[in-house]
Amino acid sequence: MKQSPLSLRNVAIIAHVDHGKTTLVDALLKQSGVFRTGEQVDERVLDSNPLERERGITILAKNTAIYYTQDQSEHPVKINVVDTPGHADFGGEVERILSMVDGCLLVVDAAEGPLPQTRYVLQKALSQRLKPVVVVNKIDRRDARPYEVVDEILELFISLGADDSQIDFPLLYAAARSGVAEEDLDQALHHLKMGTGTILPLLDAIVKHIPPPLAGEADGASEPLQLMVTMLDHDDYVGRVAIGRIHRGSISRGQRVVYGRPGDSSKHGSIAGLFTFERLQRVPADVANAGEIVAVTGMESLGVGDTVTDPETPRFLPPLTVDEPTLTVIFRVNDSPLAGQEGDYLTSRHLRDRLMREARNNVALRVSETDSPDAFDVAGRGELHLGILIETMRRDGYEFAVSQPQVVLKEMESGPPHEPLEELTVEVPQSHLGTVMEMVGARKGDLTNMTQIDDETVKVEFVVPARGLIGFHSQLLTETKGYAVAYNTFHGYGPFRGSLPGRTNGSLVSWESGTVTSHAIEGIQERGQLFVGPGDTVYEGMIVGANSRPQDLDVNVCKKKHVTNMRSSTAEIAVKLDAPRTFTVEQALAYIAEDELVEVTPNHIRLRKAILDRNKRHSARKHARA
Repeated sequence: MKQSPLSLRNVAIIAHVDHGKTTLVDALLKQSGVFRTGEQVDERVLDSNPLERERGITILAKNTAIYYTQDQSEHPVKINVVDTPGHADFGGEVERILSMVDGCLLVVDAAEGPLPQTRYVLQKALSQRLKPVVVVNKIDRRDARPYEVVDEILELFISLGADDSQIDFPLLYAAARSGVAEEDLDQALHHLKMGTGTILPLLDAIVKHIPPPLAGEADGASEPLQLMVTMLDHDDYVGRVAIGRIHRGSISRGQRVVYGRPGDSSKHGSIAGLFTFERLQRVPADVANAGEIVAVTGMESLGVGDTVTDPETPRFLPPLTVDEPTLTVIFRVNDSPLAGQEGDYLTSRHLRDRLMREARNNVALRVSETDSPDAFDVAGRGELHLGILIETMRRDGYEFAVSQPQVVLKEMESGPPHEPLEELTVEVPQSHLGTVMEMVGARKGDLTNMTQIDDETVKVEFVVPARGLIGFHSQLLTETKGYAVAYNTFHGYGPFRGSLPGRTNGSLVSWESGTVTSHAIEGIQERGQLFVGPGDTVYEGMIVGANSRPQDLDVNVCKKKHVTNMRSSTAEIAVKLDAPRTFTVEQALAYIAEDELVEVTPNHIRLRKAILDRNKRHSARKHARA
């Protein structure tokens, strides 16, 4: 379908995590006629990645298209909608997506109000001069306070330096789960009560307030082609699929092009396939014009940030820039005695190819080689960012080991290096406020603000070193009995704040290989918490538990019961064993010490010492002390 630029809108949905972005897209898709009447549709239809469904968050940006006809118009308007992640660790996805659109829907929870990631994504949107439409969502919550939230949003716009046109934003009140949106709050609440109302006023607001592609783009069909690649996908039949926006000119199937970046050597190719987006599908097209979001195939080496342009008069756009990574880990080949029993990809070549491929697709990730051919330095935006990569790779059949996360320091022209800092917001009952203050203080955090939300809950804000938040969230839930809610986002760089307290418990380390027995761990469990149970396979140097004392302790978890022909009156008494502690990838990364590794396989997450041999490990410890 040939699309006039004036009947085209490109919009991104941005918000803090769990404020209802993807649910809002569900309502838009259902009420705009994307699905057949009576068709069974899952919730959060765009969260197609298994990890997204398991964790209830959006990890990868996704785009869809809706055709919407206004009441007094004969021509439908095509609205390209991009759903972006809400977690701070995936800010790289948000930054590159905003370069594809002309406006944004800022979704804010009617009870929680603007939170750290709300500020982060809005700041990025305003810096790119995007036209915002604000949606106060979840007005059906019992603790909703929509009018106060609107005032907070306005204060946020002002504090971020928004101009007059941006501050005068259109405002809608919505309950995305019920599919209701209105400009008037009382009317929206009335529709909710009566079970009437639609989400279509939001589409009216998009068409009315989000500008069509700029005149320079709309009239630029005669200018040289400029297509900026912002996302990559893979298809088993056509190979690499590059998705981006046409900034200038037009593109057609079979067209000869060059692609690359300013200052780099360009490569020649041709457009084997050209697709536009309609509803939830990619639809083949013969030609597409400036302003449209398209997918192209036929160029296997095309990467995120590359420009596809005309070979006669090539004009390369500036490459995408995102915030720098804050944490780094070492990925290395798994050399444990159990290596190769579960995974399909084990060698350094497999590991290098997979990491380099991920770095091409994920602009917020940095991968570099080390002095060892079997180890690679991988830097990401945070603990969750790296954890998702590790979890994805293990599900794809990779085996490897990962080191303790370290902070990425920024070298300064004068003075010592600076470290990344995070803005941490914690909502906690007053009874646990002292615990939170003590935890953050031990991590060198500074209190910046404290607000009383209600009679029982306090919101406290801190600036904390990024390394201080490794493992913080799981410990916070434990210490506050699950009542505290914490969010963090990148704050900037500041002077190094000194060493932080490390883990207070040593490790229980297996001194031999074999199978864990009940008889062996019955006595060992009194010395600490175990990570293994009867029947598990262990090897020398594997961490099988946490010692109750600060030092490491070598234990034998494979010892078998001595067999005699003497009967005992207690022989038939069952051994009572505590359930072993299990780890997720993020919990394992936060737990290990500097001389330990996380062994990752498709079926297991094990903790181990970097040096497996007990004698060599003790010698290395003596040299370190000396």
